[in-house]
Amino acid sequence: MELLLDPYVIKPYTTWPYKYKTPLKLPFTDPSSVSLVTKHTLWCVFSSSSCYIMMRVFTKMFWVIALVVCLFPLLDNINGGGGGGVMAFHKEYIHYQLTTINNVDQVYRTGYHFQPKQNWINAPMYYKGYYHLFYQYNPKGAVWGNIVWAHSVSKDMINWIPLEPAIVPSKPFDKYGCWSGSATILPGNKPVILYTGIVDLKPAPGHQVQNYAIPANYSDPLLREWIKPDDNPIVKPTSENVSSFRDPTTAWFNNGHWKMTVGSKHNKRGIVYLYRSRDFVKWTKAKHTLHDKKDTGMWECPDFFPVSTQGTKGVETSALMGGIKHVLKVSLDVTRFEYYTIGTYNTMKDKYYPDSTSVDGWAGLRYDYGNFYASKTFFDPVQKRRILWGWANESSTTAEDLAKGWAGIQLIPRMVWLDPSGKQLVQWPIHELKTLRGEKVHRRNVKLNKGDIVEVKGITVAQADVEASFKFSSLDEAETFDPKWSKLPAENLALEICGITGTKQGGLGPFGFLTLASNKLEEYTPVFFRVFKTTDNKHKILMCSDAKPSSLNKGTYKPSFAGFVDVDLSKKKLSLKSLIDHSVVESFGEGGKTVITSRVYPTLAVGKHAHLYLFNNGTETVTVDRLDAWSMKNPLLMN
Repeated sequence: MELLLDPYVIKPYTTWPYKYKTPLKLPFTDPSSVSLVTKHTLWCVFSSSSCYIMMRVFTKMFWVIALVVCLFPLLDNINGGGGGGVMAFHKEYIHYQLTTINNVDQVYRTGYHFQPKQNWINAPMYYKGYYHLFYQYNPKGAVWGNIVWAHSVSKDMINWIPLEPAIVPSKPFDKYGCWSGSATILPGNKPVILYTGIVDLKPAPGHQVQNYAIPANYSDPLLREWIKPDDNPIVKPTSENVSSFRDPTTAWFNNGHWKMTVGSKHNKRGIVYLYRSRDFVKWTKAKHTLHDKKDTGMWECPDFFPVSTQGTKGVETSALMGGIKHVLKVSLDVTRFEYYTIGTYNTMKDKYYPDSTSVDGWAGLRYDYGNFYASKTFFDPVQKRRILWGWANESSTTAEDLAKGWAGIQLIPRMVWLDPSGKQLVQWPIHELKTLRGEKVHRRNVKLNKGDIVEVKGITVAQADVEASFKFSSLDEAETFDPKWSKLPAENLALEICGITGTKQGGLGPFGFLTLASNKLEEYTPVFFRVFKTTDNKHKILMCSDAKPSSLNKGTYKPSFAGFVDVDLSKKKLSLKSLIDHSVVESFGEGGKTVITSRVYPTLAVGKHAHLYLFNNGTETVTVDRLDAWSMKNPLLMN
C-alpha cells in the first residue's frame, strides 16, 4: 500500500469522540492529488434517503441507525411477537445519553467495515478526488438522539478519515431533524445535497419537506462546510402524506429538465412522486407518479438508475442510449426489506414500467436477502462501474449496544451490473478490498462425504475473505421440493424453507461454510446451498445464511436468511464467497447472483477462538474443487 506523505494537514473535529492530542497529519502533497491506498480517481453521484428503519421485525425491542447511500436509515424499536408493531421514528433515549464511553467492548467490532469509533453510524458522494461519507451520528451515545450529519473522507472507500459534522438542524425548515437525502453533481462539477427536513414533530414521525444544501467553498476538496440557503424548502407536500414524504433521490437530466423522486405512500399504495426543475431550485410536481404499486406500503429510500444490457460496465445516471434498461429499487417500511424491478423508462411520459419478468411487490428481487436496508448506488465514470452501498443494523439488544458503545456498520461497497439473462442484477465486492488481503490458504479437490467437516487453518478466520467452488457428480440425490411450501408467503418463501430445513441431513446439500464456529460447534453460522427437485423435474437452488446456531446468547436476534439462486446446474458446480468480519458475514452465491448478510454475536467463537470449516451434510458427495481464503488486515485509516 502507498501513502504519499507531506505537509498537508487534515484536522479532525476535535470535540468529536475522536480525541486527538494533535492534528491528524496525513501524507498529502496536495489535497486534490492525495493517494491513501490507490491512485484511482473515482466520481460518484451519491443518493441517500431518510429511511428510518426498524429491521428487527417480530423481535425484541432495539435501535439502530444508518445513513449510507440512502444517507442511511434511522432504525427504531419495535415490540416483537406477532407483528403489528409501531415504529417510534425518532424516540430519544434521554437516560442513555453519554458524554463518554468507557471500556467499549471491541469483541464484535468489525475490522475492515466502515464504522465510527463509538456510537451510531450512517452515507457518500465523490468530489475532487475524495469519497465523502455523511452519516447520522450521535456523539453522546449508541442510541437515537443528538443527531448530527457526521462526515468522513476516503480515497478508496476502504480507508476513512473523520472530519467535522457537515449538517446539523439549525433552521425552521429542518428545526426538528435533518433526515436523509442524496447528492447530485451539477454542470461545472458543483455538488448539491437534497435532504428531508422536519418542520414539526406532528403528525408523527414528523412533518416532512425537501431541502437543499451547497458547499461554502467549491475549491475545498474536503467540503468541510455546507450552507443551507434561506429559500428552503424547495419541495413541500400539498396533497401528499406530510408524515410519509421523504428521501429525495439523485437527480437525472433529460428533455431540458432535472428530475428527481420522493418516496411516499397513499393508504397502502407505495409511491415515488416525480418532480421536475430547470434550475434545481424551483421544482414542479408531475401530474403522475414515476411509479407506484398497491398493497406495498411506504416506499423509503427509492433509487432509480440505468444499467447497460451489454456487459458489466456501468452507465451514468442520465444515460438513455446504447442498450439501456432501468432499475427501480425501494425500501419497504412495512416488511423492512427492499425489492427492485428491472424495466423501461419512457422519457416522453416520464413513466417507469417494470418488465413482465420482474415481480413488482413484496416478493420481488432483492439486492441482499439478509440484514440489509436503505441501499443506494452511484456511477463511477473513471472505472465505468456502478457501485452499490448498503447498511446493516445491529441484531443485539439496546442494552448490549450501549455496553459496546456503538451501533450499525457500513457494508462493503459492491459493483453491480445486469445479468446476461436481463432478469436480475449481479453484485461483487469492489476490487479495492483486495488490498487488505494478507496470509492466504489455497486447497484443491477436498472431498466431502455425508457428515464431513473439514477445518480451514492458516488464516485469521474471524476476519477473513473466503472463496470456494463446489462440484458434484449427480443431481439425482436432490430432495423433493415439498408442495406444501407453495402455501408459504411468497416474499419469505426461501427464508421459511431455510428455517424449516436448516443444516439437517439432505440429499444434494446442505454444503458450504461453517463460519465463526466454536471449537466444539456449540456456536457456528452456516452459509450453504441446498438443491431441491420440483415436480416438473426442474431444480431450485436454495442459499442460506442461518444465524440460529450463531450464539449461545438467548437474547440476541438470530434469524434464518435465505434466497433462491437462478443458475443452470448443467455443469454441476456452485460457487460461494463470504466476507467474515467478527460480527458480520456477507456472502455471495454463484458469482453474486444471490447475496445474504447476517449480523451475529457469538460468545465462544470470537477472535482467536473462532474456527472456519467446510461441510457437507447431504448424501451426495461434494468436492471442493478450489478453496482460496485470506486473512483480512485492518485498513490503515478507519475514522
